[in-house]
Amino acid sequence: MYLIYDLVVHTARIFLNLASFFDAKLRLFVNGRKGTFAILEANVSKSDQVIWIHTASLGEFEQGLPIMEAIRSRYPSYKILVTFFSPSGYEVKKRTPVADLVTYLPLDSAKNAKRFLKLTHPKLAIFVKYEIWPNYLRTLNNGQIPTLLISALFKNKQIYFKWYGNFMRKSLGGFSHFFVQDKNSEVLLNSIGHTNVSVSGDTRFDRVSQILERDNTLGFMSSFKGNQDCFVAGSTWPEDESVLVPYINSSNKNIKYVLAPHNIKEKHIDNLVSSLNKKAILYSQIGDLDISNYEVLIVDTIGLLTKIYSYADIAYVGGGFATGLHNTLEPAVFGIPVVIGPHYQDFKEAQDLVSLQGILPILNANSLKDTLNRLLDHPEYARNTGDICKRYIARKKGATNEVVSHIDNWLI
Repeated sequence: MYLIYDLVVHTARIFLNLASFFDAKLRLFVNGRKGTFAILEANVSKSDQVIWIHTASLGEFEQGLPIMEAIRSRYPSYKILVTFFSPSGYEVKKRTPVADLVTYLPLDSAKNAKRFLKLTHPKLAIFVKYEIWPNYLRTLNNGQIPTLLISALFKNKQIYFKWYGNFMRKSLGGFSHFFVQDKNSEVLLNSIGHTNVSVSGDTRFDRVSQILERDNTLGFMSSFKGNQDCFVAGSTWPEDESVLVPYINSSNKNIKYVLAPHNIKEKHIDNLVSSLNKKAILYSQIGDLDISNYEVLIVDTIGLLTKIYSYADIAYVGGGFATGLHNTLEPAVFGIPVVIGPHYQDFKEAQDLVSLQGILPILNANSLKDTLNRLLDHPEYARNTGDICKRYIARKKGATNEVVSHIDNWLI
């Protein structure tokens, strides 16, 4: 079966190489990997003690970050190698100070896996959430290298639990230990013979809790908001904006609006500005201007959203009408009500908070209007809704400490 899998990987590589001529993101994916082995040869010596942490993309990196920081503090003599599968993660975090070295992960062929592990010779490997690569796991297992899967979430619909999933099911045997988010994941793993499982929770709760400990002050937001209520819509897609803009245009509420689109390309931003009938300004236009009289601020840059959420009285998180819900924990940690689109079923924290009524899903423009007006007209209801979010996150902290305490078993 590994021969067939290897053939699939090589076929995929050929297809990706061809497709990269027509797609900029695929070009980064392909070209970025061309130098990986040379980077490893130049930066990892035989005497280095390496801990390898693999993440798919930016979201998984943030999920693994508390573990990386704890390892950096607890084992300063080890070299931390972080790998990414996706360009969207690598391009943003390739210079992160938490790692000694950041590279793409070469495609999962048997040859690549053996070469990668020979060059890096990790003392410990950590995969985050969903990353299951059969050749890498087989080679790690053959080399008796302890390998952990952290913040994992398993569901009945996944291939490991289907009659036709034997090959991928066997790949799970490459893990020395599973740290899963919930009891259901443990039960599923037990059902296919894996008892090396701890229900440790999700490290993202530790990560977002750290947000409260830092300085989230933004001068332009203090000026913009003043003493008024502020509604922040983050990571929005056109499908979200088609619901949000009519409310902003028609509402007579005395509040400030912040829109932080997922797509900040000029054409999209121009279209968004032209769709608004309220006084709007772009972040890139602020300069030394007094923006206190503007009603809508459009954030046409990246990297500020988490701090902007600290100024919100109500938040909307995009993606629930489109490609997939973005991070709801970042606004929720500030103890504010969070509104989302209707498609959130694949996101456990969103499901939990919807059932607790801390996150409020909407179906269309009418339900957005009803939800926002209820929150704005009833401050006590809004406070109680936000408190639900805050308490939920506080209860879920602690996964990092449990994982790191187990890591001691393999490194000490």
